[in-house]
Amino acid sequence: MSIDSEDDDTRQTVLVADDEQLNRKVLTDILKADYRVILAKNGAQAIEKAAVHQPDLILLDIIMPDHDGYDVLYKLKARSSTQSIPVIFISALDTEAHEEKGLLLGASDYISKPFRPTLVKARVDNHMQMVRQRKLLEELANLDGLTNIANRRCFENCLAKEWGRAKRNRTPLSLAMIDVDHFKQYNDNYGHGGGDMVLRTVAKALKHALKRPSDKVARYGGEEFVILLPDTDEKGAFELMKALRQAIQALEVAHAFSPTSPVLTISIGGATLTPGEHVEPIALVNRADEALYCAKEAGRNQVIWAGLATSGA
Repeated sequence: MSIDSEDDDTRQTVLVADDEQLNRKVLTDILKADYRVILAKNGAQAIEKAAVHQPDLILLDIIMPDHDGYDVLYKLKARSSTQSIPVIFISALDTEAHEEKGLLLGASDYISKPFRPTLVKARVDNHMQMVRQRKLLEELANLDGLTNIANRRCFENCLAKEWGRAKRNRTPLSLAMIDVDHFKQYNDNYGHGGGDMVLRTVAKALKHALKRPSDKVARYGGEEFVILLPDTDEKGAFELMKALRQAIQALEVAHAFSPTSPVLTISIGGATLTPGEHVEPIALVNRADEALYCAKEAGRNQVIWAGLATSGA
């Protein structure tokens, strides 16, 4: 059960886990004006809904019939998908020993019953503010400051996750390495401000070309970008990259100092692998990088995909 509203997609989410219906209603009434509220009536539901909904905060009763709050907290902290969600214990057990046990297990705070609405709201608001700040810092840490797309660190984390998912599901994973052709000449002749503008323009175009939320574009370093395409075979990835190369050329950003074209172009190398037991993600990166090298050696402004034909101007 959840408390629905038009703002549910944007508001922060609280999971309330308590076996008493009255307690769930009281907490819902306190919080529903400012937060999306999801309810669980036992420990098993709390664990399941935390994994599915990824709430920003969990209010967790200690005394519940199937799994007590301590057991639920232990299981939440043992799972990578839920271990970072802050948990506030709610209980009539307000002794120092119980509070200490909860805090040692990883609880963020403790609210005693019977509930004092102003205190509950104040503590939830404080923790939600900390959640917002933490997420903002995490987001900034994963962004490239110049282009405002993902940075290399973010890409490497994403690659590791998608590699594991593709390995479990036995699905293909495609990766493209992209280089801005003759970027040094552009920088030298149009200035660093012009070079920065080009990198932002290319990054925006690459991001715009990706239609699925699972696809990821990142700045890999310098004038090099990388695109990760989960559950995409080599033919599909190759066709997408051909269209992307043409889209960059169609921007008609003047590059009078390029021996390849009078306008800005890119070279793309890519590869597709279905992860196996004895293959690491670096194998996919290396294959794509080798294909990019071939594209540059073959004259630039083209796409070379490992195992497929070349697409050029």
